Amino acid sequence: MTERRKHLLLLTLILAALGGVALLVVPGSPAHRKTRLGLDLQGGLEVVLQAVPPKGQHVTPSGMTLAENIMRNRVDKLGVSEVDVRKQQTDQIVIQLPGARPADAARVIGKPASLELYDFEVDLVGPSSVGLSHTPVAKSSLYTLLSDSATIELAKKGTPDQWYLFDAKKTLKAGPVSSEAALRGTQVVRKLPNGRVPKSWHVLAVPHDTAVVSCDNVTQSCVSAQTVTGKTGFYLFKHAPSAAKPIPEMTGKDIVLSGTRADFDPNTGQPIVTLQFTGKGKKKFHDITRAEAQRGALSGNCGQEGPNGPPNAQHFAIVLDRQLQSVPYIDYCKNPQGIPGDNGAVIDVGNGGIGEAKRLALILQTGALPYDFKQLERTDVSATLGKDSLNQAKRAAIVGLVIVAIFLLLLYRFLGLVAVVGLGIYAAFLYAAILLFNVTLTLPGFAGLILTIGVAADANVVVFERVKEEVRAGKSVRAAIGAGYAKGFHTILDANVVTAITALVLFAVATAQVKGFALMLLIGTVISLITAVAATRAMLGLLAGFRWFDNPRFMGAHGQQSARWLQIDFMRRRYLWFALSGVVLVVGASALAVRGLNLGIDFKGGSQISFKTATPKSTAAVRTVMSKDGYSDAVIQGRGPSTNGNYKAFQVRTKKLTSSRAETITSDLQNKLGATVSGKTFVSSSFGSQIARAAILAIIVSLALVVIYIAIRFDFKFAVPVIVAMLHDVLICVGIYALSHREVTSSTVAAVLTVLGYSIYDTIIIFDRIRENIPLMRRSSIATITNVSLWETIRRSLATTFITLLPVLSLFIFGGATLKDFAFALLVGITSGAYSSIFVAAPLLCIWKERESEFARRKGETVGKRGMEATLEAAEEAAAAAPAPEFAAVATTDGGDGAATAGMSAAQAKRERRRQRRRARPHGRAR
Repeated sequence: MTERRKHLLLLTLILAALGGVALLVVPGSPAHRKTRLGLDLQGGLEVVLQAVPPKGQHVTPSGMTLAENIMRNRVDKLGVSEVDVRKQQTDQIVIQLPGARPADAARVIGKPASLELYDFEVDLVGPSSVGLSHTPVAKSSLYTLLSDSATIELAKKGTPDQWYLFDAKKTLKAGPVSSEAALRGTQVVRKLPNGRVPKSWHVLAVPHDTAVVSCDNVTQSCVSAQTVTGKTGFYLFKHAPSAAKPIPEMTGKDIVLSGTRADFDPNTGQPIVTLQFTGKGKKKFHDITRAEAQRGALSGNCGQEGPNGPPNAQHFAIVLDRQLQSVPYIDYCKNPQGIPGDNGAVIDVGNGGIGEAKRLALILQTGALPYDFKQLERTDVSATLGKDSLNQAKRAAIVGLVIVAIFLLLLYRFLGLVAVVGLGIYAAFLYAAILLFNVTLTLPGFAGLILTIGVAADANVVVFERVKEEVRAGKSVRAAIGAGYAKGFHTILDANVVTAITALVLFAVATAQVKGFALMLLIGTVISLITAVAATRAMLGLLAGFRWFDNPRFMGAHGQQSARWLQIDFMRRRYLWFALSGVVLVVGASALAVRGLNLGIDFKGGSQISFKTATPKSTAAVRTVMSKDGYSDAVIQGRGPSTNGNYKAFQVRTKKLTSSRAETITSDLQNKLGATVSGKTFVSSSFGSQIARAAILAIIVSLALVVIYIAIRFDFKFAVPVIVAMLHDVLICVGIYALSHREVTSSTVAAVLTVLGYSIYDTIIIFDRIRENIPLMRRSSIATITNVSLWETIRRSLATTFITLLPVLSLFIFGGATLKDFAFALLVGITSGAYSSIFVAAPLLCIWKERESEFARRKGETVGKRGMEATLEAAEEAAAAAPAPEFAAVATTDGGDGAATAGMSAAQAKRERRRQRRRARPHGRAR
């Protein structure tokens, strides 16, 4: 197959893929999907949970912190992006979930996860255990269980633990509550005539040291000698966890949380959940199953096994949140001495499917909540950014992209037009990936998008600058494009792999608030490789047959190295650059020590004001009031139903308010919006120490993997300057934040992570050129090689920085107060990343390489300005003469390799390149 046909086939596939993208985007198509937006962009559901401690205990701050961390862990394992989990008052936790249908996630997040394991037959009591053989019986309703005479007799012994109220139709009306007095004081009873319970109603108790456990008759988890007529059956279990011989015999403390997972039964193929025991748990499990096997063997017969095991087989009950999950029998014929706990246990989820198995495994993996939680409130909430901020972000993004397109057209002409088309394809594929992978797009995800725009454009810039070098070396445009793509591909690949490593680790290790950024960066990096390298190359390959294609000026591949004022001796001034960085770092460190970081509500918590208005108001109107009071960064959300985007109920979260400041804000809200303030509460941070530790761990792991990759692909000496440059950029970003005293939010974390990604990418591009030039400039000092490499790549570095900064600058100019801080962090970080790649990483590499024997003897060699220009010319000539890697042959009209020097001897080719270079220079000489 000729190269032209290959390019045509590739473009056909790309057009077909774009057709698929259209089906995803166009409303009404069978494949149409909507974009999932996070809380900050769309809003979602807010659930307020209140802790209910066990009888005789109190809610403690440490217990609430533990509950908050467990709920956040469940959020991360569910994959729900950008969920806001924070404490409120002393006994409440507020969970905000993005999207329109997060009810299932809310149910799992607040589930107590109290795991108990019982010796089934022995631990049943009252009406649930019949005869000397302890035959299990499940009752068809809670009323039937509690009204049984055996239960009532047991309730007379000791003080009952729980009380329930049933009406005349035996329907549950109230309970469980801890005492009869509390039951008679419930709201249900107070609303009855005279506030008393009618004689036809029933007040029933759960006996002391017992517990009601339900079973699902639909999934056949009920083991009963009597038929259960309803969907749910009920047992009465002994429950004395503090006794000398505690019941239940085992709890979740005997389970290794990390060893719990969803799986499939190898024999039946049904979904199961496997449990792994601790050291003590293994012994307990073995003791229980041994006792069960011995009891079963007393009256059993090993020759009469049926589908449910041998006769009189005893069972082991696994109970989660007082619901019977699984009742495996112990086969005393196969295991006469019980089952060792080394292999753990299995929970059969019945007909629940693998989804139910994963849900159950998730709850068990994250551990039990210290308290039960009851739902106080559940309501819809608006986006935290507000519609005004969203519109500003959209406008800024459009303006930035348009400017990027104009910049590429002016810089590269027709090649720039091809790059713009490639960016359009990239944007379409990226949007399709967001839809297909159900990515929840948030503000940190938006930061990842901005970075990938720069990465995608930079891939084209790397290739196009290579093309210009090849043209200056004497090749035709057609040959230069082929060689430029072939030589630039490996540079782009290295830079993208290092960026992808960082994104992968962040996504795997960090929490939900960082995952949005990491996922967008990873997806964008992969897609940019496809569009920037394959798509644009195919387009140029098909156009190679036209006469104007070989016109360097029209194609934008003409001219010598411009911006000669940038061609300075960087290495001779290396200590000046280090001093400048040192001054900035010292100033930043001093500001950090004296003023500290201005941590926002995401890190320190703050105050929340809830209020209502007589008529619907917009979040923008509330923001205006808060801005005039000095709280432009407040998080404002509408609550409940909306009318044309306006709300009657609001909540405003801001830094901790003093009484006087709270009174001022309350007065302004009342005067300007007619608001009625219903309360002010303290809310905890949403970006706690757990999230910070996960983010730091992710960064450390990614740095280690980057070092390993660079050491393999380059050399270990190349890895250290990359890491130093990254740390330099982060420290400068943090220092400038301390100096400017701008508020640090969770979005600032995303911006700092963007700095990491950009710094790595830019440095790798420069280091790749140094690595390439070392064998081509064997007689030069490492300082000269580094200078020449910087001269060759500095146009690309500045162009890429400018391209990446354009949309960010647009966001900073056109964005509102909420977006300006976010854009500011990106501006500082990206600028610092560009600076460190040239003025920190490259000089550090030069200093380290000068210690090698090969370069030590040439250390201190100086080359004048003209000598450096001659060296640059010789390096470009050597690079152009070097064979291009096998990537893509140059398309020509005759199907050949298309090189301008094809068929010539090496000497003739060299003379031809020199002749073309002299023709391209003003007055025939270098300047």
